[in-house]
Amino acid sequence: MIELRGIRRTFVVGDQEVRALRDVDLSIGYGEYVSIMGPSGSGKSTLLNVLGLLDRPDAGSYRLEGHDVTALGDAEQARVRRERIGFVFQFFHLVSYLTAKENVELPLVLAGVPPAERRDRVAASLRDMSLANRAHHRPDQLSGGQRQRVAIARATVTRPAMLLADEPTGNLDRSSGSDVIAILEQLRDAGLTLIVVTHDGEVGERAQRRVRMTDGNVVGDESAA
Repeated sequence: MIELRGIRRTFVVGDQEVRALRDVDLSIGYGEYVSIMGPSGSGKSTLLNVLGLLDRPDAGSYRLEGHDVTALGDAEQARVRRERIGFVFQFFHLVSYLTAKENVELPLVLAGVPPAERRDRVAASLRDMSLANRAHHRPDQLSGGQRQRVAIARATVTRPAMLLADEPTGNLDRSSGSDVIAILEQLRDAGLTLIVVTHDGEVGERAQRRVRMTDGNVVGDESAA
């Protein structure tokens, strides 16, 4: 599903050049459950941004579902991102003035999905996240765990091929974090490719495959026994 070859990404910070990714090679198959771990500054979030087409590499190639997406223009990358990739972030990134239902519906509106289909898909997503009774609550009326479940519903209502989760439990208490990881794993069991960036070793070790990064390099890639 994912093939990265020779991916490089360099940033200039002040008068210093920071090599965030150094010739990264990585292949991930359909339905895999992969964690990306490493210390701060190791390049794991930069790698996630490249995988999610939120950032372009300076060199190398990225093939997604057999297509070279590094060569696509901005509009085409946005279409692939909208249709094939879901995102879950540490700080939820919900629209504060929209209800849970409206937040989940937003990507379908942007994708031009007809109103009747939007209604059915949003209702099903909220029900799957045990949030049907919170559909008309705004984010400030929800707990952290509920907000993250809204974010997961929003990320998956478009039926993407893969879900990228950046520190999905980092802003949650342990109980809520465990609930969120269980939901993500259920989605993976249903066929979604799941890639989780985390500082939390306990979360990372749950994945079937663990990729470890240091100084922009992949230094470990192991599968669970």
